[in-house]
Amino acid sequence: MDQPSLYDDDIVTWAEQQAAAVRALASRPDLSNALDWENIAEEIESVGRSQISAVEQKLLQMLIHVLKYMSAPSAQSTRSWRSEVIAFHAAACRAYSPGMRQRIDWSWLWKTARLQAEASLRMFDDRLVVGLPNAMPFTPEELVSETFTMDWALERLASALNRPADHH
Repeated sequence: MDQPSLYDDDIVTWAEQQAAAVRALASRPDLSNALDWENIAEEIESVGRSQISAVEQKLLQMLIHVLKYMSAPSAQSTRSWRSEVIAFHAAACRAYSPGMRQRIDWSWLWKTARLQAEASLRMFDDRLVVGLPNAMPFTPEELVSETFTMDWALERLASALNRPADHH
């Protein structure tokens, strides 16, 4: 039985499979109704949801700092933003599993990163760079790649900017 491996490699998929198994047991009339099968299944599923939420938050913070750096490269905080991108990226990579790819709302993540970066920049009279794409400019695989760096992300964003001349 390789379930311990699935638990270690993809806790989201593991949690979904285990919750489905508990629900299947709940439908068996020969088993005790003393257990609260549905809530047990939901608790197991919440393990996967909490892992997804944790990864989303790390990726969100990573994107916010990349956006702030791109928008205000001469700000005093750029060194801390760079170091925080490294830390958030490492934490996201460690916690990310393949089962999360289809469950993370990548569009929400990008939209929220833009909104939060803009709000943070405005506190210091800076503004988000103009022309950022509306859609997430990074694939999930790129965001959790070991080769992801702040410089690579800045280059990618610079090449994705919608410049006014591009709209002819």
